[in-house]
Amino acid sequence: MRRAFIALWIGFAAWWPGLALAEEAVGGGYRGIATLYYTVIWIILCYGLYDAFGEKAFYVGAPMLGLGIFLILP
Repeated sequence: MRRAFIALWIGFAAWWPGLALAEEAVGGGYRGIATLYYTVIWIILCYGLYDAFGEKAFYVGAPMLGLGIFLILP
């Protein structure tokens, strides 16, 4: 669990600055802020999945939740 958490934070550190720069574009939409909100929702859901069903379900369910969250982005 600790390695997955560290990998998640490394991914955020590499990905997050691109969202801030994308919002400065003329005629930009709400995708950047929606991505931030949905990412927080995904983290909370993954923690609940891990807490309720254990580590094996977390490794299977977290990518599925991430894909579902990505597909509902505006």
